[in-house]
Amino acid sequence: MNITSTLDRPDARLHYEVRGAGPLLALIGSPMDADAFAPFADELASDHTVLTADPRGIKRSTVADPTRDSSPAVRAADLAALVEHVDRGPATVFGSSGGAVTVLALAQDRPDLVDVVIAHEPPLLRLLPDHVEQLQTAEDLIALALGGDRLGAWRMFFAQANIAMPEEVLVQWFGGDADPQSLADEQFWFAREYLGSVGWQPDLDVLRRADVRFVLGIGEESVGQLCERTTTALGVQLDVAPTRFPGDHTGFVDHPAAFAARLRDVLENL
Repeated sequence: MNITSTLDRPDARLHYEVRGAGPLLALIGSPMDADAFAPFADELASDHTVLTADPRGIKRSTVADPTRDSSPAVRAADLAALVEHVDRGPATVFGSSGGAVTVLALAQDRPDLVDVVIAHEPPLLRLLPDHVEQLQTAEDLIALALGGDRLGAWRMFFAQANIAMPEEVLVQWFGGDADPQSLADEQFWFAREYLGSVGWQPDLDVLRRADVRFVLGIGEESVGQLCERTTTALGVQLDVAPTRFPGDHTGFVDHPAAFAARLRDVLENL
């Protein structure tokens, strides 16, 4: 059974979905919404209560003030509220990309709510030796996006991520008109989420002391990409060897069954 509902926060209304039964497992993205996780969530719902949600300001999750930044701490507080609302914790939380930053912030701020944190390819640029240059690139591509050069922004994004993207694909995806909702979500992400996520500095001492088990995921096909570097750097700081998962940065979208099987195996062997 898939339950769809909303949770009111002081400054936002969060869309969330719950499916399945068993231990609580939250699947979190930023800016990825609940729909993108649906096939992966369906795979896991046979033995878990699976929570998915749209991040604040994205798709069906609305905000009272769209000029307020959606920082990792703010999103972690939203996730904490959802976990408490569902009331089946402590939770295993899986976050990918910006969502991985969210779940790390949750472990830092509310470790009482989580048992296992799976951070899949968190783009924590400040952990890199070339973080000054990387953060400047992030600011530059945001300026392009907010200045109207959508194609140029995404071209720079994939180049920084070291993800090969043929020009004809870039033009097909980002060179024409987008549907209004997708464009609005994209603009909110660039304006209010992106820099705060990639520029987030985790409190490594707090994370090391947290009574939480960490899994740091990297895609098998992400070799040489920026998020392999950031995830590996975090692993060095936390003394956690990264775990490989099927696919690349979005492996759980492209290979939901294989990814779910790998996740189950990892959890069973923690």
